[in-house]
Amino acid sequence: MIAGRKARVSRRWPAMLLCAIALSPPSAQRATPDLEALPFAPCRYVSYRASSPISVDGKLGEPAWAAAAWSEAFIDIEGDSRPQPRFRTRAKMLWDDEYFYVAAEMEEPDVWGTLTERDSVIFRDNDFELFIDSDGDTHEYYELEVNALGTPWDLMLIKPYRDGGPAIHAWDIAGLRVGVDIRGTLNRPGDRDEGWTVEIAMPWKILREAAPDHKAPKPGDRWRINFSRVEWEVDQEQGRYTKRLKPGTKDPLPENNWVWSPQGAIDMHMPERWGYVQFSGTPAGSRVDPFVEDSNERVKWALRRLYYRQRRFRAAPRMASTASSCTLIKTVESG
Repeated sequence: MIAGRKARVSRRWPAMLLCAIALSPPSAQRATPDLEALPFAPCRYVSYRASSPISVDGKLGEPAWAAAAWSEAFIDIEGDSRPQPRFRTRAKMLWDDEYFYVAAEMEEPDVWGTLTERDSVIFRDNDFELFIDSDGDTHEYYELEVNALGTPWDLMLIKPYRDGGPAIHAWDIAGLRVGVDIRGTLNRPGDRDEGWTVEIAMPWKILREAAPDHKAPKPGDRWRINFSRVEWEVDQEQGRYTKRLKPGTKDPLPENNWVWSPQGAIDMHMPERWGYVQFSGTPAGSRVDPFVEDSNERVKWALRRLYYRQRRFRAAPRMASTASSCTLIKTVESG
């Protein structure tokens, strides 16, 4: 996703610099998540093997899909403190020797889409988004966005936007397969649709590019992953859908961002906040395998909190200058 849109990472000013806080604008003091205080509670999913071929048509009619469990319903990107999504979204996963499969089911009374060219900025439509960091180091990760027309936008991030990016938009998932099933009518205002389902197959021969040892996963491996859904509020005008505008302006209302594993901030590009998928060698439906926790992940989170603190420290010269000015004023007044 491009910088400036889900890549807004706020900073929290240290409480001891009261003078600096007093001089900062009110907007800088509101809605600034304390990233260091976020709980470490990523969602977890066990992905089983597809026991038979998958037809990527969006219909999820195969027995393997029927045996695969749905994820938890998506929530707001910031977590439970925000209003619950208006429409349900859920996902499930499978894999075999050639592909990683992802399916998502989205409730939607007005199914629409406008973008038909690959690598368009797909989140300008309602979409489903997939993020994969196979080695969990927050660098060299993948993003894929798909709209209800089945148009994909795939890219690789060398590192998160907060760390300077860049995003490689020319990177493609060669052999990507996408299927969409519309439960209703596409781009027909005036009726009420049930929603749409997207089915995705991504070849391991591409995904292994940034994977550990450049290999596909083996049973027991865990990858970091997250899903997001972008939902715009729309009106119906002259037989077409239009994005609802902010009152008195020509700007659309902000989009809703609903996710599987909450980020705690309006920023999908914090891979350390994504969930986990554990790959099982068991055929889907034959037995239930437990998710195995890795104690090192708690250590990584502690180090990540230090990283957040270091980022705040980088702002110290500016804050120190403000604090020094306050000290100088007090010195002059007392002198």
